[in-house]
Amino acid sequence: MSGTPKITLEQWAAFVAVVDEGSYAKAADLLNKSQSTVSYAIARLEDQLGGQVLKLHGRKAELTDLGKVMVRKAKKLLSEADGIEQLAACVSRGWESEIAIAVDAIYPVSQVLDAIEEFGKKGESATRIRFLETSLSGTDEALLSGLADIVIAPRVPPGFLGEQFSTIEFLAVAHKDHDLHKLDRTLTLMDLEQCRQVVLRDSGIKREQDAGWLGSEQRITVSHFSTSVEVIKRKLAFAWLPTGYIQEELASGEFLPLKLEQGQRRELSLFLINARGDRAGPGVNLLMSIFHRNSKR
Repeated sequence: MSGTPKITLEQWAAFVAVVDEGSYAKAADLLNKSQSTVSYAIARLEDQLGGQVLKLHGRKAELTDLGKVMVRKAKKLLSEADGIEQLAACVSRGWESEIAIAVDAIYPVSQVLDAIEEFGKKGESATRIRFLETSLSGTDEALLSGLADIVIAPRVPPGFLGEQFSTIEFLAVAHKDHDLHKLDRTLTLMDLEQCRQVVLRDSGIKREQDAGWLGSEQRITVSHFSTSVEVIKRKLAFAWLPTGYIQEELASGEFLPLKLEQGQRRELSLFLINARGDRAGPGVNLLMSIFHRNSKR
């Protein structure tokens, strides 16, 4: 077990200030200390390190080879110390040190990032955000196992309360040059079963849910809808995809809706779930309100 560090944070701070300001006098002004105090702190630091970290050229302080290595470590150390202080202040005021958000893959990532960005401006900067991208039963598992504080999912498991706050539209599509479009008629289930479908993998450990709309064995299974888009661009399969992921491709005509007898479009409701309920802290409540407000835009 290592002993107590001999070099103090104050000495490291004096060293970094001299490097950043270029002189002992300017560093002293920055730190609101006397120049002799700063000089003594650097001297003590060099004694402990067993080597010189700064050399003077006139009044300008320059780094030695040892100093170039140490200044990077010193800045990281001071940053971590400042982070610890901010975290302690954050927790003492009742703010969570970390908030985990589990979001089903059908919800647009951009909207999650918008909420996180807004939270960063209005919340506590020391609160860490953990963004869990899940799908199907994986979203339920994140909620039921207590891994998430906030969950966006297509259903609310028993024992939790959730509020419907968004509706995602799915559209059956294929590349404009896919064989299904070449049939030039209304498509049947039998037509679809003869072609490969791209489906989303269940991220749950138990994987109890089927990610595909059909029972066909001809499928490509992927982990995210962005990969599904790439698969369709290569004309390898068709799929039902959230329209939010394929707006550009639909607008350009690269992807065309499939002419189905029924079920070309499907809608899926999404629920916003506060996994902590009455025990939720101010950070969770703030993020919940941001998601609610953004959904109404």
